[in-house]
Amino acid sequence: MDNQTLRSENLAYAGTRGISQNNRSSDFRPAFLEKSTGRIEISKLKDGQEASIHMIGWLPKEWATSFDDHGVVIKLKPDIVAGFEQGGSFYTRDEAAEL
Repeated sequence: MDNQTLRSENLAYAGTRGISQNNRSSDFRPAFLEKSTGRIEISKLKDGQEASIHMIGWLPKEWATSFDDHGVVIKLKPDIVAGFEQGGSFYTRDEAAEL
């Protein structure tokens, strides 16, 4: 996963609850899931605050396969998926779009 993948997913889920802008009122938070471990990470800004959209740059370094010249994550392992956290549970974009 990289930023291009996130843009493509946003286009694919436009008009549904599968994008952040359409599900905030339901307390969904943009998040990522490491499928192999079940670990969920909330999308964060550089300063550690929660992001209102999916951002990969500040996810755990061990999830990365590529970094830019400043050490910012630019590509993630294949088993990382974007979705949403709500009440401690992870929802894929498909699952959120169906709610």
